[in-house]
Amino acid sequence: MTRLLDAREALIRSYQDQTAGQRIDERAVPSVSECLAILRLCQEALFPGYFGHRDVTSENLNGLLAGILEALQHKLQDQIVLCGGGAELSWTFVESLPSLRARLLLDAQAALDGDPAATSIEEVILAYPGFLAVTVYRLAHRLVELGLPLLARILSEWAHAQTGADIHPAARIGERFFIDHASGVVIGATTVIGRGVRLYQGVTLGAMSLPRDEHGKVVGGSKRHPTLEDNVTVYANAVVLGGTTVVGEGSVIGGGVLLTRSVPAGHRVILDPPSLRIQGPKPVTPEGEVLICPIDFEI
Repeated sequence: MTRLLDAREALIRSYQDQTAGQRIDERAVPSVSECLAILRLCQEALFPGYFGHRDVTSENLNGLLAGILEALQHKLQDQIVLCGGGAELSWTFVESLPSLRARLLLDAQAALDGDPAATSIEEVILAYPGFLAVTVYRLAHRLVELGLPLLARILSEWAHAQTGADIHPAARIGERFFIDHASGVVIGATTVIGRGVRLYQGVTLGAMSLPRDEHGKVVGGSKRHPTLEDNVTVYANAVVLGGTTVVGEGSVIGGGVLLTRSVPAGHRVILDPPSLRIQGPKPVTPEGEVLICPIDFEI
């Protein structure tokens, strides 16, 4: 019992000495679990019959959807109030769902058209991590537009953990957006992406080194991340950096490229292939002596 009391008192002293990281006598912060419940309700409303209730029919649709939207509005309102926002924003978000659904169906079709391994829209919606990342991004971006960046970031970081794609919810991304494989993709907050853009795994749309203030804190507020115009393709593990970097319409950035300057429309940026050395097995004599490799050439 003494050790328990000592541990309690030590933690209380820590709260008093270091006020960061605790909210004693303050308004509660949003709930991560409730934010994820909001996401699940959004998925049910956007793709009926795919998530949650799977026995949706023309006869029960009205009742099911009314229940989903009512629960969504109430849960979202509670979290918005915890962020200091007005309760009416919950209805504004709910009313955005039809337009978000239209965009997401275009994204799903882009995945189906762009990936020969995809066999159906159902497969994309249910199983593609890139589509899940884009779904959460579009919902989170709407929250950013409504002045709710904390709720947006909670959702986007959950998607990051689930899919490996780190899309900042403040980025601006056009329709028919497709991320193939998703793993390791990073899209910074001030990135601007046009229509019909395709990214592969490991792509980074990032910032160059940033200035710092007198306290050593990074100075934000400016455009730090690149712009990709319509119908750009960026292949695996390419890195595109800088707020003034613009990749022109229809251009292709090859795998492994590091790009820090703009590219005109309709161009390709590729690395010359490295020299590879292939060696065959090294034979050994009965005495254990290693002979010269019979196959040793470069390609």
